[in-house]
Order: sequence, then C-alpha cells, then structure tokens
Amino acid sequence: MKKVLYRHLFSKVLGLTLLLFSSSFYAQEEAEAATDAAVEQTTEAVDGDPVKGKQLFNQNCAACHSLDRKMTGPALANVEARLAEDEGLDKEWIYAWVKNSPGVIASGDAYANKIYAEYNQAAMTPFPTLSNEDIDNILAYTAAPPKAAPAQAAGGATAAGEGSGGSSSGISNEMILGALALVFGLLVVMLILVNKTLRRIAEANGVVLEKEKGKRLPIWKAFVQNQFLVLVTVVFLLLGSAYFAYGYLMQVGVDQGYAPVQPIHFSHKIHAGDNGVDCKYCHSSARVSKTSGIPSLNVCMNCHKSIYEYTGSPEGASAEDLAAGHTNEFYTGEIKKLYKAVGWDEENQSYTGDTQPVEWVRIHNLPDFAYFNHSQHVSVAGVDCQTCHGPVEEMEIVEQHAPLTMGWCINCHRETNVKVQGNAYYEAIHEELSKKYGVEELTAAMMGGLECGKCHY
Repeated sequence: MKKVLYRHLFSKVLGLTLLLFSSSFYAQEEAEAATDAAVEQTTEAVDGDPVKGKQLFNQNCAACHSLDRKMTGPALANVEARLAEDEGLDKEWIYAWVKNSPGVIASGDAYANKIYAEYNQAAMTPFPTLSNEDIDNILAYTAAPPKAAPAQAAGGATAAGEGSGGSSSGISNEMILGALALVFGLLVVMLILVNKTLRRIAEANGVVLEKEKGKRLPIWKAFVQNQFLVLVTVVFLLLGSAYFAYGYLMQVGVDQGYAPVQPIHFSHKIHAGDNGVDCKYCHSSARVSKTSGIPSLNVCMNCHKSIYEYTGSPEGASAEDLAAGHTNEFYTGEIKKLYKAVGWDEENQSYTGDTQPVEWVRIHNLPDFAYFNHSQHVSVAGVDCQTCHGPVEEMEIVEQHAPLTMGWCINCHRETNVKVQGNAYYEAIHEELSKKYGVEELTAAMMGGLECGKCHY
C-alpha cells in the first residue's frame, strides 16, 4: 500500500485557506480603486480644487463634521447639492453661513434657525478668514463621493459601529479584534474537520498514514514545529498587545473618579449640601486667582470655634453613611483632629501656638503645559463650580467628576455661552464681538477659546 507523510497536510490545507481568505482583501482594494476613479471623474465637473479643499476641511471643519456621518455638526457629503435641492439655498447662503453663522441665525433665516435648534442651540464657529475660493475648494471636496466602508455592504453595519464610537470608518476596534478572533477560531475548526475527513478518505482507499512516532506528538510540540502557525500567533498577539497598550497609554493622566482619603475627613455633602455653604466661601481665591486654593484652617475655625460636635446623625444619616461608620462620634472626632492641627485649646478657648500641618491630598491636577485660570471662568464667564467639579454638594468624599481632557475643555468652549450681561470685566470686547457676529450671546470659541495659545503658552 502507498504511504504518505501526513504531517505536511496541515500546512498545505492552511496555506490554501489563507489564499482564499486573502482574496477578499484584493477584491476590496479593487473596489476602492474603482471608487477613487469615480471620485476623480466626479470632481472634474465641480468648481474648486478638492485637494486644497481636503486640507482646508481637515484644518477647519473636521473637528465637528464628517463627510458621511453626523458628529457635533451634520454630515457634509454633497452638502451644496443637498441644500440646493431640499432647501433651495444657493452658494451665497453657504458663504454667509460659513463666515458668520450667528449673524445668519440672528437675521431670522428659517433653515439657519432650524439647524440651530436641532444642534442644541450651539451656533457654528464663524470663519470670517475663509475666502469664497476657500469655501469653493471645501465644497468641491465634499462633493466627491466618500469611499464606501466595507461594513456598508453588509447591510448598514456602519451605522451600528458609528453609534459605538469606533474608528473613523464606523467600525470599532473591539469589533475588529472580535472578527479576527472569530476568523482564527473558524480556521482552527475547519482544519480539524479537514483533518478528520482526509483521514477517513485515506483509510477508505487503503492508504497507510506513516507516523513518525508510535504516538501522536503533544499539541505544544506540533504547534512549535509548524512555523506558519507560530508566525500567525505571534502577529496576532503583537497586534492585540499594541491595541491594549495604546488604550492604557491614552488613559495616562486621566484621573476621572479619583477620590483619595484625606487626613481629616471633610464632608462636602454636610457643608455645601445640608448647610448650604457657598463654594467660594472656602475657596475664595477662585474669584481672583488662577487657582481655587486650599482653605486655610482659620477659615474652618470661623465656624468650628462654636461647632465643637456634630449632631446631624444618626437621625439624618443615610444607610451608606451608617455603613461607612459616618456617625455623630465619627464627625466629632474629625473636628477634634482640626483642633489639634490648628492648636486650639477647647477647654480654655484659646490658641496654644502648637500647630501641625495638614497634608491634604490634591484631587484635581492639570499637567504643567496646560494653563487654566479659575477667576477667568468663575468671575468673567460666570461658570458654576458644578460644571467642572460635578455635584459636590452631594459628595461625602470628593472625587474628580470630569475627565479634564483637552477635548472635554474644547467642547465646553464651543457650547457654553459667556455671561455678558452685567459683566464689566471684558465689556468693550464683548460689545465689539457681539456686533461682529450679530448675536447677543457669545461662546468662548467666538472669543478665541479655540486658539492653542490660550491654554498652551
């Protein structure tokens, strides 16, 4: 009977499967090439230079707009044709909108106010420096049909990926890794089935399968001897490691939810919530300084000279407070820690001069290359403390409520109106900008809040 070496069958079948699997990628590349050709043919009949338009789009528009999906603003693919067909608006309207959108809204334009209401009453940032030619170039770029994502051919999978906040093509990284794992698993199952089928065929035809040893090799030895499987596994592990390493590194310095234990327990829930103490009573420097400041202990003693024990619990305590041991005795003990730190003799009602510094643990900490001024936000813009710090009046232990990332700050600058009425700090510039944009309410973005030098200097 004929003898064959079975150890080569595995590699041959796997190679054939890889060849069939890779053919789909070549087909995708051909489809993209055809799409590029269609884009070139389409842009020949459009006014403007789409190449320059792409650069302008990325510099000025890409932060809020995409061609094929809704972001902070609407999708802009074929926007000129759609506005002309659906709303009867010409290019002159687009010029006016891009250069001074608040002015178009203030003029009572129906479609402008419709968009303004649809997008949370946040007017688009005006771009008065863009010329008509620049806008023509951008429109030429948006008129070119965007490349179809592979998921669109699968019946709207792009929309699902879009909602999950994935990559720019609408497919999340988790879906890509999941698909790769599924394909790898299917290959393993298929090879096992092929293995069994070939063995049955060989036995039916009287073929004797020669074995190198009297028993099968252990799985790990067979795996190590197959160089192709080792290579695929290493590549897969490297890609997976790179993905998780990137996700980890992107979280460096983002301390949202950080709630350290302080040397003296201070309940913002009791002080700012139950007793209604104003944030700026303790953090008074937030009105006039870059930092909000750590309250000195004499500020605490303004009240706690007379308040020497806590009587709010357990009647008013929640189940969570009682479970955490936040009873009358606990809070009273924290007041005694304050007395010890400030050197207060409770019995003689006098200071002893024997003080001890309190090593408070900082919660909110921006990197050194980022500039933030509390007075500019609190006194000038009239921003509430809770906007950045969350509902501190409900926090027993204060934590970092917001991520405090650059993107988070920029979104706030785009959406938040600056308090103009009764604000004499920047009265002159407020008046000039209001006339320029034709609006009564100004956002921080209109006042230069998106310029790099405002926060990085």
